Amino acid sequence: MRFAVITQIEHYKAGGKYYSYTPYIKEMNLWFNHVDAVCIVAPLNSTRPGEIDIAYERNEIEFKEVPAINLTSFYQFIKGLIKLPQILVAIYKAMAQADHIHLRCPGNMGLLGAFIQILFPRKRKTAKYAGNWDPKAKQPWSYRLQKWILSNTFLTKNMLVLVYGEWPNQTKNIKPFFTASYTEADKGAIPARKYDLPLRFLFVGSLVAGKRPQYAIDLIEELILKGFPSELHFYGDGILKEQLRENLNNDNLKGALYFHGNQKPELVQEAYQKSHFLILPSKSEGWPKVCAEAMWWGTLPLVTPVSCVPFMVGKSERGIFINSNLDVDIAELIPILKNKEQLKLMANKASNWSRAYTLDRFNADIKKLL
Repeated sequence: MRFAVITQIEHYKAGGKYYSYTPYIKEMNLWFNHVDAVCIVAPLNSTRPGEIDIAYERNEIEFKEVPAINLTSFYQFIKGLIKLPQILVAIYKAMAQADHIHLRCPGNMGLLGAFIQILFPRKRKTAKYAGNWDPKAKQPWSYRLQKWILSNTFLTKNMLVLVYGEWPNQTKNIKPFFTASYTEADKGAIPARKYDLPLRFLFVGSLVAGKRPQYAIDLIEELILKGFPSELHFYGDGILKEQLRENLNNDNLKGALYFHGNQKPELVQEAYQKSHFLILPSKSEGWPKVCAEAMWWGTLPLVTPVSCVPFMVGKSERGIFINSNLDVDIAELIPILKNKEQLKLMANKASNWSRAYTLDRFNADIKKLL
């Protein structure tokens, strides 16, 4: 089987291998285990891969480089139009030669792929929609358009669309799915936590406005002022990094904030194991891997109830909901922090739930799809 992947995610080339974001590569390695040949259509960055990037395990990959496009401004839109013919031709050729077409959505490449796949109604196809599939969510027009095309069974034939969460009134080609980071062999002991002070909080992800990292800092500052000594460790990088570091000058936060930057998965795993809580105050998510990873190690998530996150944490049985209203969140959080036995019970429930979603199970489900 010849397998064609259309994706927006940037790739890097070093030592004859192609690299990209670790969670994405880990997942695609599983897909590639079940096919004979692989073709990837994606942007290629000329810089070196970073700490959060790993290489595909497969050596024989046909890589079709296309320019990255950005449609967030009028100027970028015009530049994108100039590049568009080259991208469309590359996608069409890859699909024409493929036995199975696989789209990675949402994103500009996913949108173009969603249009072009209409020309191949008889070919087997899958689309992984890694964003928020909630029909009521406020999203950019390009995301809404992709969702409409993918779920339109008149335009989109012979495709299964893999989405996070179960949503009402969906077409027959929409399939609830999940993702995973760990294997059955990774099921080590859950670290024992006493929840003594200081409490250790963790933020894992990009330091961008949509993730609301400043709110995580505000929450920690308020906890300290309320008599709960705490520290917050950031793992990730982004355009807000220097702005966030200005909080180091805040007398209320002396010795409470740590910025570790992008780190290898092994070091992030150690951080999960050492921490009491993960803070994820995102405006939008799909299936947040960091939430599932933290829960695996018994690290309790403090999360906004977006997308399928309520499904992940249950009715506050496996985590704590925050709503980005500082006064309300603190008032609800403090009684929970005082009940150490409840926290231990929640941590065990979180770990038990997360450990049902392994890479082994994920691999078996991918095999069925192919």
